[in-house]
Amino acid sequence: MARRRKRPRDTNNHDRWMVSYADFITLLFAFFVVMYSISSVNEGKYKTLSDSLGEAFSNKEQLSSEIDSIQTNPIQIGTLPTVIQPIPLENPPTAEIEKRRELSEEILKERKQLSEVSGQFEQVLAPFIDEKLVAVKKNDYWIELEMNSEMLFLSGEAELSKKSLPVLKKIAEVVNPLPNMINIEGHTDNVPIDNIKFRSNWDLSSARATSVVHEFVKEGINPLRLSAIGYGEFHPIGDNKIEEGRFKNRRVVLVLMSQAFARYGANDEERAKLLNLAPTAMDVSQP
Repeated sequence: MARRRKRPRDTNNHDRWMVSYADFITLLFAFFVVMYSISSVNEGKYKTLSDSLGEAFSNKEQLSSEIDSIQTNPIQIGTLPTVIQPIPLENPPTAEIEKRRELSEEILKERKQLSEVSGQFEQVLAPFIDEKLVAVKKNDYWIELEMNSEMLFLSGEAELSKKSLPVLKKIAEVVNPLPNMINIEGHTDNVPIDNIKFRSNWDLSSARATSVVHEFVKEGINPLRLSAIGYGEFHPIGDNKIEEGRFKNRRVVLVLMSQAFARYGANDEERAKLLNLAPTAMDVSQP
C-alpha cells in the first residue's frame, strides 16, 4: 500500500506587516510632536505682530510713502562715497550785467546800420554795379565801396572828371548823415609813371584819394571824418600781367569804418565800450 506524501508547511509569516505599520505610526507620532513643538505661539511676539499689521492696514498712505522712500533711497552698503560740495561763485553785479547787455545792443545796432547803408549803396549805384565799375563789399565792421578809376579820372590824371561828380554826390548823400569815419584809398596798376606831376604810383594814388576827399568836403561831409591814403600798386586785386587785371587794380576804395575800429572815430574808452572790452585791457593813451 503506497504512502501519501506530506504537503510542505507554509513558511510565510502573515503578521510581518504589523512591524512596518508600527514603525510608520511611530514616525508619524514623532512628526506631529515636532510640528507641535515648533508651532507653539509666543504671545508677546504675536501681539507685536498683530499691532503692527493693524497699524499698517489702517494707514495705507503712510505705508505707501515708506515703500517709495525705500525704493528711491536704497540701503547703502559699505562706505558712503565722498560728496564734493560745489564752490559758491560770486555773482556778477547787476549793473555789470546790464552794462554788457547795453554794449551788445550797441554793437548789433551799428552792424544793422552798416548793413542798411550797404543796401543804399547798391540801390543808388545799381547802373554802375551792373557795368562792373563799382563793387560793394560788406563786413560786420566796415563797408568797402570800390570805384574803378576809369569812372573817376582820365588816364594818368588825379583831377576828377565831370562824369564822376554826380556819382560822388550820390555817395555823399548816403554817408553824410552818419558819424562813421571814411577812409579814401587810392590804388594803381604796376605800370610805372614818372612825370612832372607824379614821381611814382605812390604819388598818383595819394593824389587821386585826396581829390575824392576834397569833393566830399564840398558836398558837406565833415573833414574830421575823412582821410586820404595812397597804396600805389602794392595791393592788387587782379593780375597785372593782363589788361583786365590792371583795369581792376586802378581803383579808389571808400571804406566806411565802424566806430570801434576808426582811428579818430572813438577814444579808448568809447572803443572799449563798442568792443565790449574792459577799460584796463586798452592802452590809456589817446590814438
